[in-house]
Amino acid sequence: MTLTLLISLAICVMLAFYRASITSWVLAALLIVPVISIQASFSDYVLIPVGIALLLFIVLFGIPYVRRNVVSGALLKIFRNILPQISATEQEAIDAGTVGWEGELFSGNPDWDKLMAFPKCGLSVTEQAFLDNEVEQLCAMLDDWDITHNRADLPPEVWQYIKDKGFFGMIIPRHYGGLEFSAQAHSAVVCKVASRSGTGAVTVMVPNSLGPAELLLHYGTEQQKEKYLRRLARGQEVPCFALTGPFAGSDAGAIPDYGVVCHGEFAGQQNVLGMRLTWEKRYITLAPAATLLGLAFKLYDPEHLLGGEADRGITLALIPTDTPGVQIGRRHFPLNSAFLNGPTQGKDVFIPMEYIIGGTSRVGQGWRMLMECLAAGRSISLPASSVGGMKLVARTSGAYGRVRKQFKVPIGKFEGVEEPLARIGAHTYMVDAARRFTALALDMGGKPSVISAIIKYHSTERCRIVINDAMDVHGGKGISLGPDNYLGRFYQQMPVAITVEGANILTRTLMIFGQGAIRSHPYVLKEIAAVHDHDRQRALHQFDDALFGHITFALSNAARSLVFGLTGGRGIAAPEGLETRRYYQHLTRFSAAFAFSADVAMAALGGSLKRREKISARLGDVLSLMYLCSSALKCFEDDGRQAEDLPLLDWSMQDALYKIQQAFDGVIENFPNAWVRGLLSFLVFPLGKGFSPPSDHLGHQIATLLMKPGDARDRLTRGIYVPEDEQDPVGALEAALASTLVSEPLLASMEEARKAGKLKALEEPLRIAEARGLGIITPEQALQLERDYALRRKVIMVDDFAPEQLRAGK
Repeated sequence: MTLTLLISLAICVMLAFYRASITSWVLAALLIVPVISIQASFSDYVLIPVGIALLLFIVLFGIPYVRRNVVSGALLKIFRNILPQISATEQEAIDAGTVGWEGELFSGNPDWDKLMAFPKCGLSVTEQAFLDNEVEQLCAMLDDWDITHNRADLPPEVWQYIKDKGFFGMIIPRHYGGLEFSAQAHSAVVCKVASRSGTGAVTVMVPNSLGPAELLLHYGTEQQKEKYLRRLARGQEVPCFALTGPFAGSDAGAIPDYGVVCHGEFAGQQNVLGMRLTWEKRYITLAPAATLLGLAFKLYDPEHLLGGEADRGITLALIPTDTPGVQIGRRHFPLNSAFLNGPTQGKDVFIPMEYIIGGTSRVGQGWRMLMECLAAGRSISLPASSVGGMKLVARTSGAYGRVRKQFKVPIGKFEGVEEPLARIGAHTYMVDAARRFTALALDMGGKPSVISAIIKYHSTERCRIVINDAMDVHGGKGISLGPDNYLGRFYQQMPVAITVEGANILTRTLMIFGQGAIRSHPYVLKEIAAVHDHDRQRALHQFDDALFGHITFALSNAARSLVFGLTGGRGIAAPEGLETRRYYQHLTRFSAAFAFSADVAMAALGGSLKRREKISARLGDVLSLMYLCSSALKCFEDDGRQAEDLPLLDWSMQDALYKIQQAFDGVIENFPNAWVRGLLSFLVFPLGKGFSPPSDHLGHQIATLLMKPGDARDRLTRGIYVPEDEQDPVGALEAALASTLVSEPLLASMEEARKAGKLKALEEPLRIAEARGLGIITPEQALQLERDYALRRKVIMVDDFAPEQLRAGK
């Protein structure tokens, strides 16, 4: 039997490195059986049935005509009976968008050369100039405490500046008066503004996200584009888009808002063909100030005035808010945020058919239109605003950890504080890398529906971790609200990002793997299409090709997972670079294990996988983490493989690989079938689980990096607003960090003088004056220490108020 096992293992290795066809498996069977007969000295009585079985196997699976009509035909009937019905909205969500890098990760054998061939992320000269000038000026105008506490809105001059400088028209082509920025520039603008003010960022990003401008660009008639895009680009129209309502949140396809096609009076004209709309929406950003309302509703045509069916499906319309019956103006108050957000209602509001986005030809296509455009909000706006906050947190937490001292030691040097600082730095590095890579994919023409769900979920979840860690590092400084608190509002408003554009629980448990398993898998979508094809012969050919391609794909990935698990991924081709080579190999190993595990889960659980949300979520975690790792490796290459950045990359990668291992373990341990649990455990972890969390030493390196000025710290936090004004709390902290490093040797000499009995003063300012008088320090050094003390005091102090200042209405 030893020879049999060796040959079987050799075949596994061959199949691991070379994706084999079904014919190869037949040949493998032909090779193994003679060996078995020799090794076991089988008698003719044993060999005859074995030979017959083998011959039957070859005929059924090795001859395409027989296989197609006997095996595939029978399986096609079974699949049609057991495949869960896909709703129209689910089908449109699956069809929307394109497959990007996640398709490589689903292949079980990602092509890393393809990743390296992606262009380097970057902005044009015009885009960079806008970031350095107009965005810089906007950030300087934003006082977040004044905005959130005193005004509950942006100042009028800020509103006007945003409109005048074209911030509402970043995605609108220059032909219509817009800026026509790339997705990367759009992301960079939102990121920088978010580092200064959440309200400012939301106000800028919403008109450039899912809303009237984007929908008009993709689907509007030429007349609609000419009428509205120029006005939107110049800020003459303030847009909003109303989708969510009291009874349709995450299940947006169940919206109860409706329109009925009819004739009516409009603008003084009689017998106008249009519709009467009734709606109730909430959580609509910019609705209180909107002049142009985008609306999603279900359209009905009971009198068949448009022809066709009475139920026409979800439709989108663009309605001026001064239309009689449109109600706007009231506001929600989401966690002390000051961005304008509120409800809108209408009852039997009559509008003409020309208000439908894209005209009557787009009736009933609203859900698909939304799904195709939703990628912008998930791929750009929320990741960018999250990263802007994370970079602010990374820069300020490191500086505060160095400036603030307890027991005469900077708090950032305590190991207990190094731990959150390491998470802050590494999570910021990885999420920013994913933000840049995803925006690049959009600029290359992609509409990544699965990736947009991945980046939305992980950017906001890791942002939540980072801001919580920052609050721990800052202690009392973080919890005392006021003009000098640069974290408090960010901390308060974090759940808003978690909730919008698809709540994170829903995104993780249903969307990432649920859509990815169908959309990104190389065969599943083809199988589903064949099952629903009513042309029998065409369906049979397509199903046969897809099914046996799928079987070969699964068997090959099973072999690859086993072999790579035994070798630890060694021997896998990977891009050059000693620092990163093993990471590429580990990811290839996990890609094969993921592709096989996904196939096993779909085969073993069938339609019930849709309800096994925890298993689906863990498989989604594996896919997500592989995407984040790919982005981090791409970022490291783009930045020139900087040695100073290695602690950030190493911590990020090691943390992600460990979490991938834990996610696989969760899938295996909770799989309902014991035989499948054993199979997955053997093929995914043949030698056990060998990955560990990042070491304390790596965490120490990242904490040190954050606590001193340098190129690595600047690269990590590039693209945010860093004020130079020392009266600004962030500007003061930056100045205090630089001053601390200069002043510490002088303070050390004063401390020695104090211990020697030369200095008697108890307070630091008096001690500085005493040291200058005794000649221990020079007058210039005394000025430096006085400034350092003032800066440290400003950084450490928190705001206080007279009681009447905190009363309601004040």
